[in-house]
Amino acid sequence: MVNSIYSQALRALAAAAAAAALAAPIAAHAAPAKYERVIVVYKAGAAQAARDAVGRAGGSVLVDIAEFNAVAVRLPVGAYARLQSNPNVQSIEADPMRHVMGSRSSTSRRSAVTAEQEPYGIAMVQADQLTFHPAGAKKLCIVDSGYDIAHEDLPHSNVTGVDLTGSGVGDWNTDEASHGTHVAGTIAAIGGNGVGVVGVVPTGNLPIRISKVFDASGSAPSSVIIKGVLQCNKARAKVISMSLGGGRPTKFEQRIYDFLASRDVLVIAAAGNAGDTTTSYPAGYASVMSVAAVDANMAHASFSQTNADVEIAGPGVAVLSTVPLGSQTGATTSVGGGAYSVQAMDGSPRASATGALADFGLGDTPAPGSMTGMICLISRGNIAFSDKVLNCQNSGGIGAIIYNNVDGPLLGTLNGVATTIPSVGATMADGATMKGQLGQSSTVAVFGTNDLYAEYSGTSMATPHVSAVAALVWSRHPTCTAAEIRTSLDNSALDLGAAGRDDAFGFGLVQAKAADDRIAMLGCGL
Repeated sequence: MVNSIYSQALRALAAAAAAAALAAPIAAHAAPAKYERVIVVYKAGAAQAARDAVGRAGGSVLVDIAEFNAVAVRLPVGAYARLQSNPNVQSIEADPMRHVMGSRSSTSRRSAVTAEQEPYGIAMVQADQLTFHPAGAKKLCIVDSGYDIAHEDLPHSNVTGVDLTGSGVGDWNTDEASHGTHVAGTIAAIGGNGVGVVGVVPTGNLPIRISKVFDASGSAPSSVIIKGVLQCNKARAKVISMSLGGGRPTKFEQRIYDFLASRDVLVIAAAGNAGDTTTSYPAGYASVMSVAAVDANMAHASFSQTNADVEIAGPGVAVLSTVPLGSQTGATTSVGGGAYSVQAMDGSPRASATGALADFGLGDTPAPGSMTGMICLISRGNIAFSDKVLNCQNSGGIGAIIYNNVDGPLLGTLNGVATTIPSVGATMADGATMKGQLGQSSTVAVFGTNDLYAEYSGTSMATPHVSAVAALVWSRHPTCTAAEIRTSLDNSALDLGAAGRDDAFGFGLVQAKAADDRIAMLGCGL
């Protein structure tokens, strides 16, 4: 019986998650850390004593998680052992970073979306075959970068939220990273209004809660994410959608997600985009559903992580959904008067530069003055895109074109590294052509667009498909528990890949109608 095997697997996963730890990557150009961010769990009744101990150790409290006797702390390196020996402190763990798990794959201008479109994923997950029952609705909470409540295709009512970023920019109902708004569109974009796209629950009356944890960077520490999910629970959300993740599990984080499961909350998270067999968290915890991504042909997405934690799959490649006006970035490049199709590096400053095109090889070695006033033509490979751009910049370059070393467009990211010159990605074929134009005048421009809809790819895009299907099916069977809805979704998934559960697709592609039929015929959780 799938349910029995599944329960045994979850117990094994829980043990593995508690023991595993992934080393956090360190940027090559980063200075030695003077401070570290940790979560301090103190003994019951010892809140003030623990705070005093943190202060004596030279630390400062950043996030208060009093409901679980914990605080996130900025602590001088070397003070860890001193604080850990304090009798009021129960445990200290790292406060690892978590990141959004999706990015733009292309843009679709508003002028190109001339009539309402149904993204391919809606029919693929059978959402178009079920009717949402508002009387049985369970609130769905999106833990992400916010929600553009002014968007023409998103619900404006029955949506509440909280901003936990501390950025001082916008509020829960704005979105400086655009990621959360894209996720929200897949869940709840309004149907039948003649514009934009259609969500899994397109009726406009799904109760939605927003926990804004990401600012424009798309990254935040685990403690802020935890505050976000606890806010979801306080708002009585029953489905939590988390298109985010990162390495390095912690016992404290696992404790939070186990608590949510015990409160009849279904947490669904992205499996990760590393394209390898590592595990991303929180998806890797047994109390969380881990979602892999497939493309429009139901093939496994090359970026989607493959491991024993993957539980279910959803559409996650080139998913069309909503984005805030002005949030998207376009790019153009010309050499010798001829135009090339390019993609802006994610995180590139919006700027324009014109200079002679110069070959900068792999861009792996800065040479001060060698690229002064020039546009660097750089091959992909060896080091991160951000380091290539920084090396160009530090060599005097005023713009960077990085061309692919495999077929297809280059959709690169600077991973939050600040640069001052515009940078773009080009195809391998165009890079080869440009190498024959060295010395000619070249212009690289990165600019904002008026897009209201865009295609994103990532397990971030697969996750809201599954979350919304869970809310849709649950509305029709409100007496089921979260654990039963989870099991019913697994048991009714469309099997893909190897027969039965596998590490690429989990139990298979989530299916709304099949899950609904199964519950109607067999009951909850069978």
